[in-house]
Amino acid sequence: MIIRELRDEEAGLFVALRKEALLDAPLSFAASPGDDFASTSEAVRDQLRRAPDWVILGAFEDGLVGTVGLFRDRHLKSAHKVHIWGMYVSPGHRAKGVAAALLQAAVDHARGLSGVAWVQLSVSSSAPAALRLYERAGFLVWGTEPDALRHAGRSVDEHHLAFRLE
Repeated sequence: MIIRELRDEEAGLFVALRKEALLDAPLSFAASPGDDFASTSEAVRDQLRRAPDWVILGAFEDGLVGTVGLFRDRHLKSAHKVHIWGMYVSPGHRAKGVAAALLQAAVDHARGLSGVAWVQLSVSSSAPAALRLYERAGFLVWGTEPDALRHAGRSVDEHHLAFRLE
């Protein structure tokens, strides 16, 4: 398995995997296929050009099998924080360490950004395995938003976690 930043020419691969994620786990993401910012290759390429403060990391094993995004706060007063978003691993590649490797790569990328002290993320209560992964990696829950997402008559809470780099 290889984990690296996605390239412009791989934007279409990300769009396809992202759509799979939104359909496979609708209560794990705030976005839906109809309102996702990453629904076109051009939109993804526009974001990729903001590296290193905005990246998508991909796990490749006979194709793109997992992704995680990372962006730095754009405001000067909060630029010491980066946010992990959109963690997803295709079902056939789960329980093989892909998500842990993606998470470690995201934290390592954050460490390489000057002045970054915190990595933050949110995880749906519908994804207890993801919460366990983040906690094993040292992330701590600092709050829970009740009724954060609603889909198909279901409601889930969202846990907010942080990891201090310094």
